[in-house]
Amino acid sequence: MSNNEHFQAEEMALRRRRSRRTALVVGLIAVAVYVGFILSGVLAS
Repeated sequence: MSNNEHFQAEEMALRRRRSRRTALVVGLIAVAVYVGFILSGVLAS
């Protein structure tokens, strides 16, 4: 594997890690909003 190919492979791995972390954060925010709406409905009644 040449140096350039090695750099591209590392860059792709880094992008995958970052995108996975971003998706996880967005998912956790969505779950928090969902749970918040459920709790506000339950506590308001």
